[in-house]
Amino acid sequence: MSHITHDVLTAHAVEKVNVPSDKAKKRREQVNYLRSRLETHIKAHPDYDLVKLRSSGSTAKHTAIRGTRGSDADVAAYVTAAAVGGTGADEGELLLWLEARCKEVYGATKIADDFRISEHAVGITMHGTGLKIDVAPVLYEGLDNDRGHLITRQGDRVLTSVTQHLTFINSRAAVAGRGYKELIRLLKAWISHSKWIDDDFRCKSFLIELVVAHLWDSGWNGEKLAVDDHPRGFEQVFAYISRTRLETPVVFTDYYNASEVVACTDAIQIWDPVNPGNNVARSYSETDRKRLVARVDECLDEICWAATAPTKSAANEAWRNLLGPTFGGA
Repeated sequence: MSHITHDVLTAHAVEKVNVPSDKAKKRREQVNYLRSRLETHIKAHPDYDLVKLRSSGSTAKHTAIRGTRGSDADVAAYVTAAAVGGTGADEGELLLWLEARCKEVYGATKIADDFRISEHAVGITMHGTGLKIDVAPVLYEGLDNDRGHLITRQGDRVLTSVTQHLTFINSRAAVAGRGYKELIRLLKAWISHSKWIDDDFRCKSFLIELVVAHLWDSGWNGEKLAVDDHPRGFEQVFAYISRTRLETPVVFTDYYNASEVVACTDAIQIWDPVNPGNNVARSYSETDRKRLVARVDECLDEICWAATAPTKSAANEAWRNLLGPTFGGA
């Protein structure tokens, strides 16, 4: 019998990976407070060009993990595009505009240093808890389902929907159960450790989240994705990446037809489930793909070794190569 079971990985997730429930609750409460303040302001100023806030990112999805750099929570701020120069608005000027609007809405109870422009967002630090919330602008032209243009790190304007992204993951998790998001969090911990040991390693959290969704939808080798058997779930995700070498396009049809995806030559093609024109891995080079696959091959070997390791110590050491030195496997 393997020493590293589902219960062992679940215990590791609870103790070392998951954001504690009280802290996660506090983050969501702070975001809801921001939203309520803005909604009150909009009621008093119906023509206000900061239209609405929506929770976004890993905190909203309940896939956040401990120890990641950046904000404690992310918020999408929907800005009337026409008020800032349209969807092609200069990002630097847009962030200054958004910072000024945030100060108008929230500044009465805060000090100037609580607002800081960071990369692609306006950071707001909350008194009392010290939580930092990143407010990222979404250029909004009145489309339904909270669809608007987000500015990416590459400077592109990409049509997205925070609401549809949340529905996408939550609809699958509702059927799969709690193990679905916990498997994602454990895989995100694997990504974090992989980046720690290799500065050039690239694998964004959203990419692995979409691989998990694809395997939940389609299965692997005739089996359903083992969300209630984390060692097997890891093995399936890694076996899929190893076998396909990430050279097979992944497309979802929740919000559009597969025929709407335009063929391209990107090294990795995993398509945004709410936008058939957005390959979420378009910035990955052939070198990035090969590096990611090589890391997965190495880790797949470790999982196979751990499953038959003669001692708990040996099995633990194998999984430390995936999840880092805090893994105990008790």
